[in-house]
Amino acid sequence: MSYPQHSTGMSSHPEIAEMRERLERTAASNRAIAIEGLIVLAGVYAAISPWVVHFAAQPNIAVNNLIIGITVALVGLGLTLAPERMFRLAWIVAPLGIWLIISPWVVTATHGSRAGIIWNNCWVGAITALLGLAAMGLTVGLARRSRR
Repeated sequence: MSYPQHSTGMSSHPEIAEMRERLERTAASNRAIAIEGLIVLAGVYAAISPWVVHFAAQPNIAVNNLIIGITVALVGLGLTLAPERMFRLAWIVAPLGIWLIISPWVVTATHGSRAGIIWNNCWVGAITALLGLAAMGLTVGLARRSRR
């Protein structure tokens, strides 16, 4: 069964060119490039931190950090390589950072971790959450400036 093809999407919106130009300006700014790079670095560190801080012997938290770190790094890499497609996904970095902060108490079998694990995850989680908020703030700040 074939359906008729209608152009009812955003491609016919009169301000689509302006929206694309605004997104390109935001993605090409020095601030955005720095934030994207720092998100990638935070994700890579979160992924390798079980072996850096020597808590790879606790498999639950090690696997958690590996998965969350790879996810954050891939989102940051996606923001770097295809910002026009990934920029609206930047909000996911902030909750992942918050999860890194609370995960030492949630993921471990005894619901308590060594001080090194807690400090490591609190620092990398806070930095990741702040970078996620900064990435979200780029589009919000630019949208507000363009309305004025």
